[in-house]
Order: sequence, then structure tokens, then C-alpha cells
Amino acid sequence: MTKPMKQHGTNQVTWRSIILGLVLSLPHGYFSIQTPTPTTVSLIYTVMLTIFLLVLVNIFIKQWLPEIAFRQGELLTVYTMLSLSVAISGHDMLQVLAPVIGHAFWFATPENEWGSQFLHHLPSWLVVGDLQILKGLYEGESTLYLGSQLEAWLTPVFWWSVLLFALMLVMIGLNILISQQWIRNERLSYPIIQLPLAMTENGGQLTFFCSKLLLLGIILSGGVDLINGFHAFFPVIPLLPVRNIEIGQLFTEDPWKAVGWTPICFFPFAIGLAFFMPLDLSFSCWAFYWIWKMELIVGQMIGWRSLPEFPYIKPQASGGYLAIALIAIWKSRHHLRNYLARPSRRLTTGTASESRLQSAIAIALIVTGLTTISLFCFKAGMSIWVIVVFFAFYFLLVLALTRLRAELGPPVNELYNMGPDQMLPKIFGTRFLGTRNLTMFAMFWGFNRAHRCNPMPYQLEGFKIADRLQMRPHRLILAMILACGIGLWIGFWGFLHVHYKDGFNGGFGWEAYRHLQQWVYYTPGADGVATIFMGIGFNIVVILTFLRQRFLWWTLHPAAYPLASSLNWTMSWMWASIFTSWLIKWIILRHGGFKAYRRAIPFFFGLILGDYLVGGIWNIWGVLSHRYIYTFWH
Repeated sequence: MTKPMKQHGTNQVTWRSIILGLVLSLPHGYFSIQTPTPTTVSLIYTVMLTIFLLVLVNIFIKQWLPEIAFRQGELLTVYTMLSLSVAISGHDMLQVLAPVIGHAFWFATPENEWGSQFLHHLPSWLVVGDLQILKGLYEGESTLYLGSQLEAWLTPVFWWSVLLFALMLVMIGLNILISQQWIRNERLSYPIIQLPLAMTENGGQLTFFCSKLLLLGIILSGGVDLINGFHAFFPVIPLLPVRNIEIGQLFTEDPWKAVGWTPICFFPFAIGLAFFMPLDLSFSCWAFYWIWKMELIVGQMIGWRSLPEFPYIKPQASGGYLAIALIAIWKSRHHLRNYLARPSRRLTTGTASESRLQSAIAIALIVTGLTTISLFCFKAGMSIWVIVVFFAFYFLLVLALTRLRAELGPPVNELYNMGPDQMLPKIFGTRFLGTRNLTMFAMFWGFNRAHRCNPMPYQLEGFKIADRLQMRPHRLILAMILACGIGLWIGFWGFLHVHYKDGFNGGFGWEAYRHLQQWVYYTPGADGVATIFMGIGFNIVVILTFLRQRFLWWTLHPAAYPLASSLNWTMSWMWASIFTSWLIKWIILRHGGFKAYRRAIPFFFGLILGDYLVGGIWNIWGVLSHRYIYTFWH
């Protein structure tokens, strides 16, 4: 049995930190709903900007009024709450889901035949179908704050909030179950939270910011962003080419041209974050990226590219993620068995009683969440077996993503088109699933699209912070639940407030309903080849796991195999930065050892901070002024 968390008097979750987190969620959520950039990276830059400012203010308060200064635990409670509330408003959550609510009715035409194909399958309590209400949203120059507008949106916003909140409860419950196993037994590295932990140590210290290597990193990365930002105002200033080298266009003949789009980009924040990934894991990320590219080339050489989706990257990666989740569950089986049995045991000591309460909370959250999800989907017309299969698939993917973040800590993670909404039609065929289930699949696009800002990894990182600072987790669980709840309402409100004023072009609603249109119009059957490749991806991860456990010299990590599959977006942007960071870290460890590695850490903290401070300010300025200035990330 693992040692219990000890209570540390100065590092607890206080009510003032919870209140501050809730108050700051409002401007963060409002800003986040208007731009994709903050929530497409693992360490959300707007949150880090806020923590940076809070730490600076707190250092000043410590000098003059130390008795009211914030402790590290309080600052990191705010960090965790903001990460959750912003993620929910983010690019792969409400920014995708909210457009789905009214899109089908506004863009239905006689030509696309949506009216006869699927509009009648959309549950009336989940959509807004009144064109007069939608006119203000899509054309702008209106206001949300009319009685008719508010009344029309209240019902769907309420029910979607219920579903998403239930998803969050299940995620928190699952994290409670697995946190001790992954934090204490397996001792995963949690690279993403290294900067927040270091920056808030002892409530913030001037010595952290006075490090010469930290300042050098800030000057280097911030200088690049400063120059490139000024280029938008003064074109005579040259643009530093940190992300516009594309080598794929150099390959013009078969089979090499199959390599496709292959940019070389150097993002300082990504180089900094990747430095904290374990060396073999960062190596595996860029190595598997090129292994995927070689699959494309080999397929072109032997003629397999005639298959419509070869090499079926998405099914392979989806199968790989399922394997990661199931292997993680298998490794945790003894821990889970003991943990789930605690609520029924007669325990008398304080520590045992606390552990028992924690187990009971986890079970209650999971049962409450799953019951709510099931009733919601059944009311929406989904078949019971589809509900079970869909959300079992969904939570396995999310569990795999959470494991990946805890163990690898990639600067960005993406599961685009790998969810149950895309894989189940390939496995079972659209006719077998039926239009009513497929309609709900399209409406669930909002929390299945790409998972870059999925809240579950941030929740687990919050539990890691609590363990590191010996905080009692019960009030942190409450803080997380409150952050999720307020994040939902701020996100919906921000979306409607902004677009009733400025107008809206449909956004991600086009993706969701084009999928549905293709399913209903063409009614594709089961894709046996895609299902086989899904099984291949599953087995590759199992084999890689076996090799890694059997042979100490085996370097390739199984989790990097599906992670590196995002050839059309994330990993293509990231591979060069991860490679650069891996090479630097390898040289440092090879020639200077662990002591040199420790000395180099402030420089890489500086790379992250400089990019976030200067690049983040450019991005915030651009959103507030409604103009493009400079985006430091892709």
C-alpha cells in the first residue's frame, strides 16, 4: 500500500485561492473562446501569463505583507482551475460544440437536402432551429440580451452543459482511481508542470527570475517574437524564418513525393517543453514521425497507395491508443482492485478513513457521471448498446491521452478523427448504426474532434501537484468541479456574446454536418480494411510494450507510435523542435552528465517563458484589436 498524503499546513487549497480561480476564469474563458491558439498546446500560455503576473505581485507582497502572501499550493490551485476552465472553452471543446447547435438549420438548403436527410433526427432540446434567433448569431450586429434570444438558447445550453459536466465528473473520478498508481507506484514524469512548479516555489522567488540562463532563454525566444511581431507593423524589418521551411516540396518524383508536407519549424516554447521529456521518449516522437513517413513512401513503391486511405493512419493510431489504455489498466489491476474495495472495508485510522473517503468520492463521481450520460443519450434517441460502446471507446481514448501526457509530456497532443464517432461507422457500417445514432455522433463532434485541450490530463496534473506539495486532495477535487462548471457557462456565454455582435461563418459546424451528410447520403458499409489496420495498430503497441519491458536497450516507446501519427498537422509542425531539444539534451547528458543537465534547466524555462510572454502578448493584442499581428505557434 502506498504511503498516504501528509497534510502540509502552508500548502493547502484555500477558499481564497478557489475564489480567485473562479474570478479569473471569466476573462480567460472569454478570451479563449475567441482564439484557438492558447488551448492547442499542452501548457496553456494565457494561464502561464497569469501565473507569471501573480508570482511577481506575490514576491512584492511577501516583502511587505508576508502574512497575506499566497503560498505555492494556492498559486497552483489557481493554475489548475484556470487550465481546466480555459480548456473547456478551448479549440477542441466548446469552440467546436457550440457551432453545432444551430448550424444545421441555418445552412440547410434545398440543394444539400439536409431538411429531408437528418434535420428531423436532431433532438429539439439540443438545438436552436428558429431562423430569426439564428440570424443575429450568423449575421452579427445584434445582441444576445433579448428575452427571445436568451429563452431560445437556455434549453440547449443547459442540456449540453449537463452532458459535458457529466463527462468531467467521470474524468475526475477516473483520475482519482489511477492517480496513486501513476504518481507513486509507476512514478511517471509529468513534464508539463515542471515550469509552474519551479516558478511558484515558496510562493515565488526573485532568485528564480534572476538566473542568467533563464534571462538568456527569455531574451532569445522573446527576441524572435518581438522582431517577427514588429514585422507586421514595419515590413522593412525582416521576418526571422523560424517556421517557414518546407522540405516536402523538394521531393517531386515517385516514390519520394509521397512524403508530402514536411515543414521544419523551430518553436522556442516547444524546444523548452520537449527538454523535460525523458530522452528516449523525445527520440521516439521524431523517430516514429519519420517511420510514418516511410510507410507512405513504401506504400507508393509497392502500389498500396491505390487503397483509398493507405496506410490508414487514423485507424492505426486509434488502435494504438486503445492498446495504451488497456495496457495501463492491466498494469494497474492490483492497485484498482484494492482501491475499489476500500469503501466496503472497516477502517479506523485517520489515514485509512481519508483513503476510504477518496475511493467513495471516485466511485460516486463515476457512477453519477455515467448514469447522467446514459440517460442523456437515451433521451436523445441513441441505442443502448451504441451508448455503451461509444463511451467505452471514448473514455479509453481519453485515458490513453492522459497517460501519454503524464509519461511523455509532449508540447502538443492531437487525436484528430480517431474517436468513436469516426471509428464505429468504419467498424459496424452506417446502415447498422442507423441515422439517429449517426446524428448524435455528428453532434458529439465537439468533444471528439482532436482532444488537444481535453480536461482530463490537466486534472491528473493537478493531482500530481497535490501529491508533490502534500496537499489534501478533497478540496482540490471541489475546486476542479467548480472550475469545470464555471468554464462551461463562461464558454457558452462568450461564444454567443461575441458572435451576436460580430457574426459567425459556421466554424466547425461544417465539419460535423458534412460527416453526417456523407454517412446518410452514401451509407458506407463496414470498412474491413480500416478495421484490420486498427487491429494492426493495437498489436504494434502491444509488441513495442513487450520489447521495451524485455530488452533494456530497446529505445522506441510505444506511446510515441500513435502520437507521431499526426502527419497533417501537429507532429509535422513539432518534429523539428522535438528533435532539436532531444539533440541538445543528448549532448548535455553525454558530455556533462546529470549535473550539467540540471544547470541547463533555467535556460529552457526561459525559452518557454519568453515565447509565452512576448508571443502571447502579440496574440492577445491581435484578438482585442481584431487584426492578425503574429502567432508564435503555427
